Amino acid sequence: MIRLEHVSKTYRSGSVLVQALRDASITVDAGELVAVMGPSGSGKSTLLHLVAGLDVPSGGSIHVRDLCVSSMSDDEATSYRRKHVGVVYQSFNLFPDLTIEENVGVPLVLDGHPEREIRDRVGEMLTQLGLIDRRHHRPSEISGGEQQRAAIARALVAEPTIVLADEPTGNLDSYTGERVLTDMRNVVEKAGCTVVIVTHDHKAAAYADRIERLLDGAFVPRTEGE
Repeated sequence: MIRLEHVSKTYRSGSVLVQALRDASITVDAGELVAVMGPSGSGKSTLLHLVAGLDVPSGGSIHVRDLCVSSMSDDEATSYRRKHVGVVYQSFNLFPDLTIEENVGVPLVLDGHPEREIRDRVGEMLTQLGLIDRRHHRPSEISGGEQQRAAIARALVAEPTIVLADEPTGNLDSYTGERVLTDMRNVVEKAGCTVVIVTHDHKAAAYADRIERLLDGAFVPRTEGE
């Protein structure tokens, strides 16, 4: 489903070259939930940006299903993200002036779906995530955990092929974070999505089918039993 082969990414910071990823290879099977762990600066966010088609690698290749993400044009990458990728951010990234219902429906509006279909699909997703009673509230009127569940609903409402979650519990207390992860795991399993979570939180990683570790831009070989 997701396949990275010998991927590298180098950035220029002034006169200094920074290698964010180096010879990184990983395969994530369809329907699998994989957690990528590593300290700050290990390349986790760069990995997500590359898989999402928001950036291009300096070397190597990235495939999602039968699509070569690493060789897409800007227009192709935009279409790929709209049709195949759902993203969950640490900071929620909800529009403050829109209701929760409107926030969740944004991907469907951008993709030109009929109003009735948008209403039905948003309502179903909010019901699954326990937010149907919050649909007319704005983000500032609900809790952080509810905001993150709304962000998950928005990521899933367009029925993406893959979901990429960037530190999804980073702004939540441990109890709320565990509830959000349980909800996300249940919903993505029902939807059959392939999920990659990047995190430094061992509790968040424990919800994954397997854990991979990044250190200084490279994947660390897994030990027996992992």
